[in-house]
Amino acid sequence: MHLTIGWLYSGLMNIYGDRGNVLALERRARWRGFTTEIRTIGIGQPIPAEVDVFFFGGGQDHEQGDVAADLQGAKGEALKRAVEEGAAMLAVCGGYQFLGHEYRPHQGPALPGIGLFDLVTVAGSDRFIGNVVVDTPFGELVGFENHSGLTTLGPGAEPLGTVRVGRGNNGRDGTEGARYKHAAGCYLHGAVLPKNPGFADWLLAAGLSRRHGPVTLPPLDDDAELTAHQEAKGRAHTRK
Repeated sequence: MHLTIGWLYSGLMNIYGDRGNVLALERRARWRGFTTEIRTIGIGQPIPAEVDVFFFGGGQDHEQGDVAADLQGAKGEALKRAVEEGAAMLAVCGGYQFLGHEYRPHQGPALPGIGLFDLVTVAGSDRFIGNVVVDTPFGELVGFENHSGLTTLGPGAEPLGTVRVGRGNNGRDGTEGARYKHAAGCYLHGAVLPKNPGFADWLLAAGLSRRHGPVTLPPLDDDAELTAHQEAKGRAHTRK
């Protein structure tokens, strides 16, 4: 089987080591004997029809205006259509915010999103920084939050999980991230997938199933990944 990973705005939305998510997806597929390809998708480039799993990372505020403009119209619609047709996606921080309806910065006009998730993000006055533990349908996730955006889910949004340690979407309602079909958005940096192999494999299986039918992934030796998970969990509980 072949896996194509689409890396959205790799040159602009790539902070806090989140390129590790792309590497984790690629390596976990290749370790199982699948062929892989990473396709970078930048400003002005269309969404390739053959992408199985998308990654959309975070960026600096001054770069996000260009990204928001590029996502409007045909490109954003193509991305939503890919998810509707079964593609998997992980979006972190700024990428997560742009999958909602809009992001309202401290200054200047609101930046429109594509409305895949029913949510709105407003720039807050406090910054949430620290290790996080989240309970999700994929099991316990660990990561590192570093954001000032306050994300509020609408009635049509399902959270990715519930915060056990940390602040999550907004520090008020106990939610972290959002999920729709096989797309997930969150504030978990770190990168999140190397320390949460079950979550990575959910994205892989979903992406591969789009073209190959239901896929059962052979198990891997995840001792190193699970050790990293436990270390991050320990630091989170120290924070708490």
